[in-house]
Order: sequence, then C-alpha cells, then structure tokens
Amino acid sequence: MKAWLAVAVLALSTAACADWSNPPEQVRAARVAARSRWGTSSVYTPARSSLADATRTHFGLRADPVQPFAYSHRIHLAQDLACVDCHQGVESGPRAGIPGISTCMTCHAAIATDKPLVKSMADMQTRGLDFAWQRVYDYPREAHVRFEHQPHITAKVECSTCHGDMRQQEVATRQVNMDMSFCVNCHREKKASNDCLTCHY
Repeated sequence: MKAWLAVAVLALSTAACADWSNPPEQVRAARVAARSRWGTSSVYTPARSSLADATRTHFGLRADPVQPFAYSHRIHLAQDLACVDCHQGVESGPRAGIPGISTCMTCHAAIATDKPLVKSMADMQTRGLDFAWQRVYDYPREAHVRFEHQPHITAKVECSTCHGDMRQQEVATRQVNMDMSFCVNCHREKKASNDCLTCHY
C-alpha cells in the first residue's frame, strides 16, 4: 500500500513538473466555464484550473521568469542608485512598479550611450516599444492577497527583507519565499496586525 501511494505521489509530481506553461486568461476562463459529465465544474478545485496547477502551487514549484535582457541590479546599485529611483510606486501605493523604457532612458540618454544595449533601448524608445518584463514576485489570484508596498516602506521595512540583497544580484531572482508563515512571523516581530483582513480580501 505504501509503495502504491509513493508511486501515485511521484506520478502526480512528475505530471505537475512536466507542464510549466501559464495558460492565458481566456484558456483559464474556458476551463472554469466547462462542465463535467455530472454538471459540476470541470476544474480540479474552484481555485485551480487543473491538477497539475494545484500540485505546482501546493509544492511551491514555479518557473524562473525570463527577462527581455539581463538588467544588472548589482551594477546600478553600485552607482548609488536607490530602489525608489526606478521602482517609483513603492512610496505611494500598492505596487512598486516595474520601470519602463522611459525610466531607463532618463539616465541613459546621456550615460553609456555608446553601449550596444543602450543603443538598442534608444531605438526601442524611438519606435514606441517598451520592455516586456516578467514578474519575479507575485501571489496567485486565488490567494486573495492584498499587499501594499507603501505601508511597509512607511514602517521602515527594508526592501531586502522581502527581496534579498539586490546589491548582490544581477538579473532579479526570487530570493525569499513570501508565503503566509513568512508574512505572519514578520508581522508578529514588528507588532503589526495579523488580522486576516489586513492582508486578505
């Protein structure tokens, strides 16, 4: 019996790992709208569109985002830039904001203009294009998490608490697993509210 259970768990995990795709919203919506032969929802749970999706979420499996180019946080932060210089939303609202090409060209219109990557960015800006950055940190919609940067910045929570030391990172990678226990423990330590409605809606 134990051997059969181990094989089943291994098979489910393998199936979940095999498909890293993140289906577009239309595909997800179609899966949710579809009905099983019993007339109930055809999704694995009301919150997940498939068994593979549920397994990946349960085990915290996620694909590394692929960025449009290898932006180095380490090099830029070594130039005395601060996080808020590029992520300008952190002090005013829920989202930090991922800088667009116009933010980069504010400096690079005059700095390192001979570099091939900067020339490429200038060309993109001229053609009205922008970066297709991929999010590194996020919560699934099903978690109903409401996270706001501004109150954390106001409370003097360092960016590195949740994002790791960006001065040592080239392309941003997920350094901290911001699951519920991470947040609850931090709130307890800082004597912030742990009421459910503080973070969930």
